[in-house]
Amino acid sequence: MVKLTLKEQFTVPLEAEVLSPDLIAPLKNAEIKALPVYHGKRQRRLEDYFTIEGDGSDEIEIDGDLAKVKWIGRHMTRGRILVNGNAGMHLGAYMKGGTIEVSGNGSDWIGAEMSGGFIRVRGNAGGQAGAAYRGSLPGMTDGTIVIGGLVRDFAGLQMKGGTIVLIGGAELRTGAWMTRGTIVSLRPIPLLPTFAYASTYNPVFLRLYARRLAALGVTIPVEEQGGAYERYTGDASIPGKGELLVWKTWNGAA
Repeated sequence: MVKLTLKEQFTVPLEAEVLSPDLIAPLKNAEIKALPVYHGKRQRRLEDYFTIEGDGSDEIEIDGDLAKVKWIGRHMTRGRILVNGNAGMHLGAYMKGGTIEVSGNGSDWIGAEMSGGFIRVRGNAGGQAGAAYRGSLPGMTDGTIVIGGLVRDFAGLQMKGGTIVLIGGAELRTGAWMTRGTIVSLRPIPLLPTFAYASTYNPVFLRLYARRLAALGVTIPVEEQGGAYERYTGDASIPGKGELLVWKTWNGAA
């Protein structure tokens, strides 16, 4: 395992797309320390901002408040990144495989345009999770994003596939312009008028998916005695075939 510890906080965001198992795994410690990062317009070395222990590995652990560190896990295809703290913008953007786990909060554009892999943020998240970047057509096409806290607006914007699980709910415009994929919310969320109610039930596929999530430490309700999921389809303005599944607890259920 490679372990990095943030040395100090800074005001100007740090662009550190080198924080990826694909780039770090084949390197020795000295080579990892020399990886280029950008602080504003200046190119610096990774070791200028982090203490770095260990040689290259598919397992990367990062300690510290990384709210100002952008592009962690960009384009990653394998391995695991564990962030013990907050994470900055564009976490797991263009991700194709592997796992990213964040113990704190995330920022905007988590898993933007990702096509595989698993991202879990235990705290809150910013806007545009799993979304398409401005000027681009495809958002998230595959993979899974799980966010434990409240998510801001435009989660799943232009989503084309994959799954987003919103344990703490979301703000406005969830699933805007999505054509495929599934967004699961365990709390009531504001719905766009272009999403139509379809049914209330417990999907069989979600029971199977819950087992996979349980292996990753994530629990979602699937028992009929506790409640069911209201299914909404859209976004009809596209028209799209995506779905929003919003958990509804039965009256009197624990």
